[in-house]
Amino acid sequence: MTTPASVSTSREPAKIAGMFDGIARRYDTLNHVLSGGLDLVWRRRAIRALALAPGARLLDMCTGTGDLALAAVGGAVPGVDVVGVDFSGEMLRHGLVKVRAAGLGGRIRLVRGDATRVPLPDGSVDAAAVAFGIRNVVDRDRACREFCRVLKPGGRLAVLEFGNPTLPGWKQLYGWYSRVVLPKVGAMISGDSVAYSYLPASISQFPEPDQFAEDLRRSGFSTVEWKAMTFGTVYLHIATK
Repeated sequence: MTTPASVSTSREPAKIAGMFDGIARRYDTLNHVLSGGLDLVWRRRAIRALALAPGARLLDMCTGTGDLALAAVGGAVPGVDVVGVDFSGEMLRHGLVKVRAAGLGGRIRLVRGDATRVPLPDGSVDAAAVAFGIRNVVDRDRACREFCRVLKPGGRLAVLEFGNPTLPGWKQLYGWYSRVVLPKVGAMISGDSVAYSYLPASISQFPEPDQFAEDLRRSGFSTVEWKAMTFGTVYLHIATK
C-alpha cells in the first residue's frame, strides 16, 4: 500500500493528540462500524494472550476511551485492575464516562501521559497492552523500552496493530476499503476527513511484523511471538520480559 502524497503521517505528539481529541466523541462508533465489530474480538484475544493471573495489574497504554481496559476488568480473571494512559484529554474524558457508568472507577484508573515517558515506576505492572496506538508514537523504540521497564520480570506485553494483508484478493479488497471507503465513512460520521485518511497512510509506514518483533527484542524483551488475524489485517505481538 502506498502513502498518498497529500496525507501527512507526521507523528508529532501535539498533532496526534489534537486529532484524537477531535474525533473522540465518535471514536467508539467508528471503531465498531469500520471493523464490523471485529475490534472487540481482537482486543479480547489480546487480553487472553496476556494470561493474566487473579489480581494482576495491567498497563493499557494508548488506552483511548478505555475499551481494552474495560474488557480486561470485565473478563473471566478476578481482581484485575488497570492503569490506562493516553495523551488525548478528550479520549480520556469519554473513557472516564464509560468507566464510571460501568461502576469500575475503583479498578480502572485513567491517566494522561506519553508512551515515551510512562508515568509508572520500574517493575510495577504484571502485564501491558497497546491496542492500535503504537504506530502513532513518535519514538517507538523508546516507548517499547518504557513498556519493558515498567513490567515485572516475566511480565507480558501484547501489541495489537493493523497490518498490510498479503493474501491475493483480500489484499486488493482491503487496499480499496482502506483508501476509499474508510476515509469517506470516517469523515461522514466523525466530521473529520483528515483523521481517517491518516489511518491507512500510517498503517503503510508501520514496520512489517517480523521487523517490529526484532524492535521489541532490541528493547529488552527476551521472547517475542506474533500472529496474523483476519487474513493479516491485524497482527498481535506477544513479548515477554
